[in-house]
Amino acid sequence: MSIQQGKRVLNIEARAIAALVDRLDDRFAKAVDLLLQCAGKVVVSGMGKSGLIGQKIAATLASTGTPAFFVHPADGIHGDLGMLAKEDALLAISNSGETEEVLKLLPFMKRLGIPIIALTGRPQSTLAKHSDVVLDVSVSEEACPLGLAPTSSTTAALAMGDAVAIALLQKRGFKEEDFAQFHPGGALGRRLLFKVRDLMHQGEALPRVSATASAKEAIKEMTTKKLGMTTLVDAKGRLAGVVTDGDLRRFLQKGYSLAGAKARNLGSKAPRTIRADALAAKALQIMEQYSITSLVVVDERSRLAGVIHLHDLLKSGIA
Repeated sequence: MSIQQGKRVLNIEARAIAALVDRLDDRFAKAVDLLLQCAGKVVVSGMGKSGLIGQKIAATLASTGTPAFFVHPADGIHGDLGMLAKEDALLAISNSGETEEVLKLLPFMKRLGIPIIALTGRPQSTLAKHSDVVLDVSVSEEACPLGLAPTSSTTAALAMGDAVAIALLQKRGFKEEDFAQFHPGGALGRRLLFKVRDLMHQGEALPRVSATASAKEAIKEMTTKKLGMTTLVDAKGRLAGVVTDGDLRRFLQKGYSLAGAKARNLGSKAPRTIRADALAAKALQIMEQYSITSLVVVDERSRLAGVIHLHDLLKSGIA
């Protein structure tokens, strides 16, 4: 019984979102352009469950390049409207379009000349009639079997808010790097902010020997630098190959002798590489794709710049 009810709720809410698709018309485009042209901040307001949805929409807008904040309508009419300025825009959410606290905000908005975008389930409501743009988020039924608790209606409003935010993101040309600036904490921030240069081994910590060095020298360098590998360079400092612990094992398994062997005979002459200004997350992607644990960092002239190891990514929290 519980599973059936759960499926019923999800199906009703899925239909509510799907029904919004055919309603996206010039009004949606106008709402996006209006918010794009807003020189101040987008103020989101709504009462009760609509207010909770509004808080999420405001947070999504703010994190995707559109300055925004939430104002509770009841607090707004008791002093918080002082946070608004003429350059702002209002995104008002009310399923009925008749929410008293929201409607009381309208005279103040009109006096300041602040444009109003309404998310409402009743396009003929008072809120709609006093708004510059109306986005219809009406639903055929609530998922609540009593038809009382806002369910489908709040889901539809949230989905429409996301549609507006992402349309704005694309119009602004918002990129991963911009997103990272607003999410410096946690795994997401680390994946988007850390560059290879921030984590790579370089200078004295970089395992490096000449390609013409002996196998013994290569093994000594690998042991000293403790990365399980060493890079090989030519006379001009350009990458000539790498030798890993695995290369050594395969070399010996084939019956070859290390006596008299050169470093260039042990490993790969065309290892996977990456640039220092690439995202560290990109380095992780390459390592996972090719089942390797380290990447050599080179510059535009193929000169050796560093080495980034899987352990570095693990320690930083990216992997």
